[in-house]
Amino acid sequence: MNFDLTDDQKLIKDMVHDFAEKELKEKAVEIDKTQEFPWDTLKKMAELGLLGIIVPEEYGGAGMDFISLAIAIEEISRACASTGVIVAVNNSLTAYPIEHWGNEEQKRKYLPPLCKGENIGAFALTEPNAGSDAASIEATARLEDDYYILNGTKRFITNGGEAGIFVVFASTNKELKHKGISAFIIEDGFSGFSKGKHEDLMGLRATANCELIFEDCRVPKENLIAEEGMGFKIALGTIDVSRIDIGAQAVGISQSALEESIKYSKERKQFGKPICEFEFIQGMIADMATKIEAARLLVLKAAYIKDNGKKRFSVESAMAKWYASEVVVDVTRQAIQIHGGYGYTKDYPVERMFRESKLMEIYEGTSEVQKIVIARSLLR
Repeated sequence: MNFDLTDDQKLIKDMVHDFAEKELKEKAVEIDKTQEFPWDTLKKMAELGLLGIIVPEEYGGAGMDFISLAIAIEEISRACASTGVIVAVNNSLTAYPIEHWGNEEQKRKYLPPLCKGENIGAFALTEPNAGSDAASIEATARLEDDYYILNGTKRFITNGGEAGIFVVFASTNKELKHKGISAFIIEDGFSGFSKGKHEDLMGLRATANCELIFEDCRVPKENLIAEEGMGFKIALGTIDVSRIDIGAQAVGISQSALEESIKYSKERKQFGKPICEFEFIQGMIADMATKIEAARLLVLKAAYIKDNGKKRFSVESAMAKWYASEVVVDVTRQAIQIHGGYGYTKDYPVERMFRESKLMEIYEGTSEVQKIVIARSLLR
């Protein structure tokens, strides 16, 4: 068993780490306040190949593996969690389903602009009345001549307010329930498509999260991904991949919270000495570091199995996402505690990290859903 990264993986880790330190860390404070979508840094990241890490080179991507993607998302999120999830959505939730299930024409049309930063992607499955129960989506699409007519509303769509390319799910046959769900590629500007309420989030505030509204939206029939009825399979397969990214994002936030806590504990003095010399602070730091490393290994294992391609990785990605999500909430809570009253102010970054951490337990399937996925697999 080899835990060493390859030379290419080490290279991307070092490159992304350096970029994140120089370009993202200070920016994270600003965009958390303004909710400004970070187009300027995304353009720079596109030049580094980070917007299409797992996309084959023939379609404009970097052609790297999913371990490299997980490493990159961790390092980006360590500096700026909003940017981390924006990049993750573009890679795993938009480019991946198009590359994996789309036809050649769709790949050549939509993947290059996603990789070059000419466009950003979004994944539209969640609805006002369909969250964890994705099979109950109410959006519909019917074929009329050369177009699908799509009606419905999507909610909590990361990147939604700024994206130009969307992977959208709707039922083409209600009688078949989840087997009647289909997937489509929709462009901003299609007739009948508009963007609604922008969500004022507790954390990850620069992700242009908004609702999407489809009122007799005309979607060219050639924008159907794969075939009718494949949508639910595409959605679940895509989310399996994305859960690895969210696990990596959680690890990145956790790592940053730990580093800030260690730094603060060496500077803050009480009772005549740095608080890092007190055993209870040392115990908290040891607890945080061990949990983070365990979460990181679960994420990398899930990515390794995906790259290896010999078996399904649904359980491993669910374990990675669930555990890393629980860890980041606990680690950022302890980071606030180590900082004491200062941690409860916006003068220190752990306050922002604490707010960001909670969403890890919610999106890409709640922690409760991850446990169901894991338990059902074991019970089978």
